[in-house]
Amino acid sequence: MNDFDNLLIPIWKDSDWTSNDIIKFIKPYLKPHKIGHTGTLDPFAEGILLICIGKMTKQVSNLMELKKEYHARIMLGMRTDTLDLTGQINKEKKYIKKKDSFINEVLTNFIGEINQVPPMFSALKHKGQRLYKLARQGVKIQRDPRPVFIESINLLTNNEKYIDIEVVCGKGTYIRSLARDIAIQLGTHGYLSKLARTKVGDFDFDSSINIKDFKSWILSQQHLQN
Repeated sequence: MNDFDNLLIPIWKDSDWTSNDIIKFIKPYLKPHKIGHTGTLDPFAEGILLICIGKMTKQVSNLMELKKEYHARIMLGMRTDTLDLTGQINKEKKYIKKKDSFINEVLTNFIGEINQVPPMFSALKHKGQRLYKLARQGVKIQRDPRPVFIESINLLTNNEKYIDIEVVCGKGTYIRSLARDIAIQLGTHGYLSKLARTKVGDFDFDSSINIKDFKSWILSQQHLQN
């Protein structure tokens, strides 16, 4: 399996898998090579996860710089503590549907370099502890805004309860935080009910391997090498 010692595999993660589930699933097929990925996807989200094998793991930092594209659904009128559908509703404010033109004007406020407060439920660390672990204990930590870059945001769907958007952004962008902040500018609260990472660099759905097809794919690759 020497040819697998410097390999990049774009995996399509389904929403019922965690990023760690992906690593655990594929690891037995790629022993003894080292395995890593280029950016965690939330468990409820689907989309592309770049898996680095062997020497390619040295490129993880560089690959994390690749531009990413997301499709997100923002439910409007309420917010959850996690800023996504897995959390508990903790804020509500009636939402009245806005015109496309108004929403598009709001979205332009988030294009370019912006300062973004990360979610409390995130893998960031405070004094060595993950924020999401502290959040589960009921501890809330003040998070400083961080600069992130958003290349574009397009409105895909607009109705009474939610909007769908397409976001092209740089590394470190939290789409959950973006959903929270967009909802505030729409005069309400919001959270993510759907999220898909549809592109990482030049990798998209068509060029990725669904995790459920990985076993047959890797066995076919091994067969070709024998």
